[in-house]
Amino acid sequence: MKQLTVGSVVSIHVAPGRGTPTTSIAQVRAVPGKGLVGDRHFGRSKGDPDAPRPDREITLVEVETIEALARDYGVRLEPGDVRRNIVTRGVALNHMVERRFSVGEVVLLGLRLCEPCAHLAELTHDNVLRGLVHRGGLRAQILTEGVIRVGDEIAG
Repeated sequence: MKQLTVGSVVSIHVAPGRGTPTTSIAQVRAVPGKGLVGDRHFGRSKGDPDAPRPDREITLVEVETIEALARDYGVRLEPGDVRRNIVTRGVALNHMVERRFSVGEVVLLGLRLCEPCAHLAELTHDNVLRGLVHRGGLRAQILTEGVIRVGDEIAG
C-alpha cells in the first residue's frame, strides 16, 4: 500500500554541542541507534549524558508552530532557534506519535511529543514555553539509514 504524502522538509538543523547554536544544512545522514551525523548526540558512548537513545535520535517541529509563535505571542524565531533537527510543513506531528512514517528515504517511528524546556526559554524567550506546550514537535527513532534533504516529502 502506498503511503500518503502529508508534508515536506523545510529545513534541517544540527548542533555540535549542548547549548551551541544550530547550523542549517541542506542534507543529513540519519543512522539508526546513533542519530544524525554532525549532531551532538551522534557517536557518543552510552555513559555520556548526550549519548543517543531512541527519543534523542531525531526531533521534528512544524514551521506552522514557529509562525504561530510570532502571530500569537510576538516571539519571532528562526527555524533553527527552536533547536529541533527537522522543520516540516503540512504535517500534524502530534498525530505521528506511535506511527511509522518516512522523511525522504528514511523511515522513522514517532515516540513522543517534544515539549519545550526551560533551557530553550533561556536561549530564546520566556513565551516560548507557553507557545510550544503540546506543539513543540516530535521525538522520533530512526528505523532505516539514509539521507534526509531539504524538500523531501514526508509520508505516513
